[in-house]
Amino acid sequence: MVKSKLKVPALLLSIAFMSMLLAACGSGNHSNTAAGNDASPPPASTAPAASPAQTKMTDGLGHEVEVPADPQRIIASYLEDYLVALGVKPVAQWSVANGTQEYLQDSLKDLPTIPYDLPLEAVTSFDPDLLIIGSNSAVEGGKYDQYAKIAPTFVLGDEVNNDWRKALLKIGEVLHKSDEAQKVLDDYEKKAADAKAKLEAAIPGKSVAAVWLVQGKFYVVSDKLSSGAVLYKDLGLKAPEVVKEISASGAGNWNAISLEKLADLDADYLILVNSDKDSGSAALNDALWKSVPAVKNGNVFEYPKSSSWLYYGPVASSQMVDNLLKDIVK
Repeated sequence: MVKSKLKVPALLLSIAFMSMLLAACGSGNHSNTAAGNDASPPPASTAPAASPAQTKMTDGLGHEVEVPADPQRIIASYLEDYLVALGVKPVAQWSVANGTQEYLQDSLKDLPTIPYDLPLEAVTSFDPDLLIIGSNSAVEGGKYDQYAKIAPTFVLGDEVNNDWRKALLKIGEVLHKSDEAQKVLDDYEKKAADAKAKLEAAIPGKSVAAVWLVQGKFYVVSDKLSSGAVLYKDLGLKAPEVVKEISASGAGNWNAISLEKLADLDADYLILVNSDKDSGSAALNDALWKSVPAVKNGNVFEYPKSSSWLYYGPVASSQMVDNLLKDIVK
């Protein structure tokens, strides 16, 4: 029996940090002529002072970027989770052929979309005043220089982009919202710690796994990445041995698992992200699926593809914590 928890809280993307103080310092050297002369001081220097409208910052790839002090038309594709957490609305939101990050739509509803690969003409059409880009690969092949001609372009870089806490704080710094970013992070850490204690009391020693069904195939989340990091690091839940085994040999956030291997999954509870709901979820009728211990015991909690479980960030992670408390602690 599958317990269905279909909810789409308001993804997997940005988000918060220390406010940059703009300091413009000027100094003038006054010199007199020979002692005793009543010479007037020379005129003040005509060199331009640092503009209060922008701040120079170095991004994750070493580019020096003139970041606007108060950007109004931001594009931060696939980093919208962080923006929502910081109360910032971009001018356009990330999209793929089959949709957007639906878990964020309470905040981004009716916002125009932009293709995930940020075509130059699409970026230009939104007349952005700041681009924030996550990964190194997104600006390869000379794309950075092309984007930078459209608007100031700040790249987080892979090391920051792959850790949502670092990404949150860096985006907060870029948007001059460092204090807000730190508060978002502090609030999440407290929430996760409280939830961890409740889960330990409710299911001591029990294991949990997250499985994704899409196009008839199953995937299991990594024990260190994506929602796996929430389950096993933030909440301290026990990772099943099968999850550890597949994570050790897999490189992705989600790694393929055969039905035969899934039948050996020693998880007491399963989170099932069902992307095949609209097409009938035929794989869930397979005898091997029905033989999975958590399935036989009715300890499966199902979520749609629109949920936050496929994403990663402060909003997504917070929603996952809420889901687990409702499903398991109740």
